Amino acid sequence: MMRGGHPDGIPQSQRIPASVFTSNEQVGRFVDVAGAAGLDSFASAGGVVVDDFDNDGRFDIVTTDSQACGPLRYFHRGTGGTFSDRAAQAGLGDQLGGLNAMQADYNNDGFLDILVLRGGWDTAQRKSLLRNNGDGTFTDVTDASGLARPATSTQTAVWTDVNNDGFVDLFVGNEDRPSQLFINRRNGTFEDVARAAGVDRTAFTKGVTAGDYDNDGWPDLYVSNLGGSNVLYRNNRDGTFTNVTRAAGVLGPGQAFATWFFDYDNDGRLDLFVTSYFKSVDEVVRTYLGLPHNASTLKLYRNIGNGEFADVSRQVGLNKVYMPMGANFGDIDNDGFLDIYLGSGNPSYGSIVGSVLLHNRAGASFADVTSSSGTGEIHKGHGVAFADLDNDGDEDIAFEVGGATPGDAHAFRLFENPGNGHDWINLRLIGVTSNRAGIGARVSVTVEYPDGGRRTFHRAIGSGGSFGASPLQQHIGIGASARIVEIATWWPASDTRQRFANVSKNQTIEITELANRLVSRAHPAAPLGGRSRGASNAP
Repeated sequence: MMRGGHPDGIPQSQRIPASVFTSNEQVGRFVDVAGAAGLDSFASAGGVVVDDFDNDGRFDIVTTDSQACGPLRYFHRGTGGTFSDRAAQAGLGDQLGGLNAMQADYNNDGFLDILVLRGGWDTAQRKSLLRNNGDGTFTDVTDASGLARPATSTQTAVWTDVNNDGFVDLFVGNEDRPSQLFINRRNGTFEDVARAAGVDRTAFTKGVTAGDYDNDGWPDLYVSNLGGSNVLYRNNRDGTFTNVTRAAGVLGPGQAFATWFFDYDNDGRLDLFVTSYFKSVDEVVRTYLGLPHNASTLKLYRNIGNGEFADVSRQVGLNKVYMPMGANFGDIDNDGFLDIYLGSGNPSYGSIVGSVLLHNRAGASFADVTSSSGTGEIHKGHGVAFADLDNDGDEDIAFEVGGATPGDAHAFRLFENPGNGHDWINLRLIGVTSNRAGIGARVSVTVEYPDGGRRTFHRAIGSGGSFGASPLQQHIGIGASARIVEIATWWPASDTRQRFANVSKNQTIEITELANRLVSRAHPAAPLGGRSRGASNAP
C-alpha cells in the first residue's frame, strides 16, 4: 500500500474484496485534526484521559507512553481550538512510562486527580497518584497515600465508592497476583482490604469495571481476565463481595480484555460488554469474510433483571473477533444510544487489522460504520475516549495510537465528529454527601418527540473503558426535534433523587446533589485547530 502496489500487486487468491469493508450505514465522515489542534504526540502504547482539570469549562487531554522513558503529556485546551503541552509547568515532567491512566476527585476538593498505571505485560512497577493542586499544578502523592507499595504489573483499575461513604475507593486488577481494593480513609490515604472483602483473586487481569447491575444502590465489580473465567462480584453492602459469576451468566469469552457496564438498550438496567482477545489476524479476517470462527467472540450480556444476564452477542451482531486492546463507548450521532469504538492490534509487527466503529441501532443491533466514518486506523489502537472537545454538541474521538514494540510508535489521532443535526444535553454532577465528582450516580433524560412518542435515556457516571477515560460529565444525545420532559438523578450514597422538568436542550448544566435547581454553564464552541466543520485534511 505504501508503494502504490495495492491491490494489483497481491495475488487474486490472497485478496480480501474491498466490498467486505463497505459500511451500509452513513454516520458522516470523521477527520483527524490532531495536528492542527496542537496534539503533536508521537508515542508507543499508552492511555488517554479527557476531562476538565482546571475547571475552565474546556476539556484537556492527558496521554501516557508505556516506554520506560516515554513522557506523560498534559495538553491544556486554550480559549481557541488548539491545545498546548503544559506537563512541565504542571509539575508532570518527571512522570515517565504508564500504560493507562484515569481520573477521579479522590479527596473531594473539586479538582480532578490522575492515576497512572504501569507494568502491564511487563515487570512490576509503581503506580502514580497525582493530586491536582487546583492552581494548574499536580503533586505526586503516591507514597504518602499508601498506593506505592507493593509495586504490581497492572494496566487496569476503576474508581468507585464501594462503601457509599462519599469518597471514591480504588479497585486494581493485577497480572498474576491478587487484585487490590484500596478503601479511601478520607484523609488522603488508602488501605488495601481486598482479602477481607473477598476480591483478592489472582489472575492475569486485563480489565475491571464497576457498576450497580442490580440497582440496589451499591456498586458491584467485574474483573476481565486473559485466560480462565471472568468474575462478577456482587456488593454485599457490608464491606464484602460475593462471586456470582456463574449464576449471573457472565463467565466471559475465555480470553478477555476490555470491559464495561453500560445501558446499551436504555431500559434502566446496566448491561455488560466484554471483548475477546485472541491474537490471530486469521480470526479477524474470518469475521470480515463471514467464515466460522475458531475463537470466542465479543460478548454483550443484556441485563434481564433478577441478577441475571443473557448473552445477546449473536442477536445484536457482535459475535465477531476483532482483537481489540483499547476500547470505549460514546454516542457518535446523538441518537441517545451508546456506540462502540475498538482500537485493535497486538504487539506483533504483523498485526495489522484496523480499528472498528460500531453504531448502536436503537439497542437492537450494532452496525460496522468504520469505512463510511473514516475511523479505520490500521496502526495499533490503545487509549480511546469520547468527548465533545470543541463544544459544538457532538462527541469527537480521542485516540492514543501506537504499539508496545520499540519502533512501533505512532501519532495521536483526534477524529472530529462531522455532526448530524440531532439535539443533546450535557450533565455535570456535583456531589455533596456523595463523592464530589458524582461517580456512581445515575441520571436519566426523558424526551418527547413531535409525534407524541416518548423515550428515556439512561447513564451511569463513570469514565469508560480500557486504556481510555472519557469525561465524567455526561453527554446525552436526544435525537431530532425532541423536547426534554424531565431530567432525573439518583445519588446512591445519600439515596436521594431529583427531578427537573422542561429543561432547555443543547446546553451544559450542572446538577448539585440535594439542590432544587439547575445551573446552566455557557461554553462557546471553538473549531478544533481553527477548522470549519466539513473541511477535509485528506491529501
